[in-house]
Amino acid sequence: MAEVHILEHPLIQHKLAILRNKDTGVKEFRELIGEIAGLMCYEATRNLPTQEIQVQTPVDTATCRVLAGKKLAIVPVLRAGLGMVDTMIQLIPSAKVGHIGLYRDPETHQPVEYYCKLPEDIESRQVFVVDPMLATGGSAVAAIGFLKAHGCKHIVMMNIIGCPEGVRAVQAAHPDVEIYLAAMDEKLNEHAYIVPGLGDAGDRIFGTK
Repeated sequence: MAEVHILEHPLIQHKLAILRNKDTGVKEFRELIGEIAGLMCYEATRNLPTQEIQVQTPVDTATCRVLAGKKLAIVPVLRAGLGMVDTMIQLIPSAKVGHIGLYRDPETHQPVEYYCKLPEDIESRQVFVVDPMLATGGSAVAAIGFLKAHGCKHIVMMNIIGCPEGVRAVQAAHPDVEIYLAAMDEKLNEHAYIVPGLGDAGDRIFGTK
């Protein structure tokens, strides 16, 4: 069973407290989503392989380390996952970006696919699936399943807030996929929202209801 990493860095936790606040406006909420995603990205990429190279400085030759040719991709689950992409791209600008569009059926709470567009070489890349919330786990399970159907073998899931039900669902369906969270919340309510959570992440990012 792949590990679940809960990132308790003080900067992440401070920003998460503001993110949860019902009075935080759209602009600040959107910025915080990106900032937290960037901080999480540092941790989620910690074990990427590196190799030594020689670099000529103005003074002497330095032995440095660079990424060892590992190709990366970021795949947001639409629409809320888009809020996590820009900051991650700033950190890893060579990464390609795919998109998986899913919505949750309001009656069954099951994911329904409406869009999937991935880089042609996605199967050769380390893929980071990003979505602010890991609630029922249905969308995450489906998105990871789509990627595996396209030949992906190295997948990491990044969510800002998760809950035990969602984590269990992903682990049961995809035990090889590591999960990175900024917080593990208590539970789902009867409407399949995370408690205490932060409400609907997509609505709060884009200012919709």
